[in-house]
Amino acid sequence: MIIAAIEHIIIDNKENARIKDSRIKVIDLVIEQQVHGWTLEKIQEEHPHLSLAKIHAAFSYYYDHQQHLDWQIEKDFEEVEAMRREAGESPLAKKLWAARE
Repeated sequence: MIIAAIEHIIIDNKENARIKDSRIKVIDLVIEQQVHGWTLEKIQEEHPHLSLAKIHAAFSYYYDHQQHLDWQIEKDFEEVEAMRREAGESPLAKKLWAARE
């Protein structure tokens, strides 16, 4: 018996799963699917340089490693929220809110 690996996925030097020959991380596609509710075909429309096979491979990898990748997505989200809170409201946002009053 031969075991087929997911040939379209690589792990970079920061241990991020990426689509081979691209800069796109697996979790980026997962987030797009979750946020927008896109089908895999719609994701391919939005990323025409990716084959449908590569997109399917990314989701196969995701489902094989779902617990870890969901944890990574949550961790990244929490880091972004912490940076946003730390940075406070931008001067432009303050000006726009003031203009609405």
